[in-house]
Amino acid sequence: MPTGIISIGSHLPERIIGNDRIAEWTGVSEEWIHERTGIRERRYARAGTATSDLAAHAARQLFSRYDGSAELTDALIVATCTPDVPQPATAAIVQHKLGLRAVPAFDINAVCSGFLYGLAVADGLRAALPDTEHVLVVGADMFSTIMDRTDRTTVSLFGDGAGAVLLGPVPEGYGLLAARTVSDGALHHLVGVPAGGTAVPLDRAARESGQHFLKMDGRAIRQYVHTTLPKVVHQVLDDAGLSLADVDRFIFHQANTRLLESFADIAGIDRKRMPLTAPRLGNTAGASIPVTLCAADRDRPLERGEHLLLAAIGGGMTAAAALVRWY
Repeated sequence: MPTGIISIGSHLPERIIGNDRIAEWTGVSEEWIHERTGIRERRYARAGTATSDLAAHAARQLFSRYDGSAELTDALIVATCTPDVPQPATAAIVQHKLGLRAVPAFDINAVCSGFLYGLAVADGLRAALPDTEHVLVVGADMFSTIMDRTDRTTVSLFGDGAGAVLLGPVPEGYGLLAARTVSDGALHHLVGVPAGGTAVPLDRAARESGQHFLKMDGRAIRQYVHTTLPKVVHQVLDDAGLSLADVDRFIFHQANTRLLESFADIAGIDRKRMPLTAPRLGNTAGASIPVTLCAADRDRPLERGEHLLLAAIGGGMTAAAALVRWY
């Protein structure tokens, strides 16, 4: 049977970081931040919190909405680029915290596109492994831990959060209709954290030069969004035999409110069909799409038969899109 979304959940830290705090850190005005990003506040996890904690909270909310879903879980995928530790996989830690039975549990790192990569991989697991019927996919990130708080181009954008979906069988004609993923490795230098791996050890010199913080080329990333996002969006629409007019809601990665508004206008997408969480949550990276999906459902419950187009751009550079018919 096709792969569909059976249940959803999300979790956001309680601590709110407003533009007044960002202005203090960076020396720019609150108006400058909002004018350029469309973001007014974001959430930061408190000290002592790990990415796995956010992920487990989101999964528990999902379990509370769908009785017995913890017992149904046959595999766990965590999409994150801010793992608890270099190894083992954060998914193994989440598995332990949730008390799940012995099932496959692993991480995916495609940065902000990771959640959609996870959906595609989960669909493949269901097709390849007969005993894998339900897959829990969690997107979770804590970018507050990799922020240079004096860098206005990054610290103004990002927040922490987690979102989860349980994938399982749905009737023919529903669920995941099409998915596309792509990576342009020649552009891997546009966004990332230089130190902490085997190429640049996280030593004193790396810390003193700020190589343990996120670096990004905002102008080049914007160009990549405007050239690559339309391609993957139209590819999944073509694969499913649908058009933009057939989509009820566009659940986009919340990179930046202004960037999304610009893209929607260029692509001819009605902004009313594009839910936004960036203004109050910022860019929650791998959590962004499931968090926005949950927010859209709370605002106006998703109805059977709705077409949802999910799309993201992430470091790597990566891009992904998926088309879902809600059941």
